[in-house]
Formats: sequence, structure tokens, C-alpha cells
Amino acid sequence: MAKIAIKQIKSRINCPAVQKRTLDALGLHKMNQTVVHEDVPSILGMVKNVHHLVEVTKL
Repeated sequence: MAKIAIKQIKSRINCPAVQKRTLDALGLHKMNQTVVHEDVPSILGMVKNVHHLVEVTKL
């Protein structure tokens, strides 16, 4: 299965609580932190909800 790297590029300050929980579920807790996940619909849906806070690259 393909992998994607997700990097948090903007701060979570002043974001709604739902978006903060989504970042936590993705494993992102700090700025410039990068996590690697498989390219599955559930992960892509979470990324879509916080697309303005993260940067996605295919591996």
C-alpha cells in the first residue's frame, strides 16, 4: 500500500476543537512534525478536514 507523509505547517491555536482532535488522531502534536501513514480513505478524510494546517507528500 502507498504511504503518505503528513507535516503540520500551521499552528493549531485558534482552531476548532474538532480540528485539534483530528490532528491528535493523525499523531501531529507540534509544528513541523511529520508522520507517515498509509494512503487509505480514512486517513485521507482526516487530512481533508485539516488541509489548511498540513502538507501532504507521497512517498
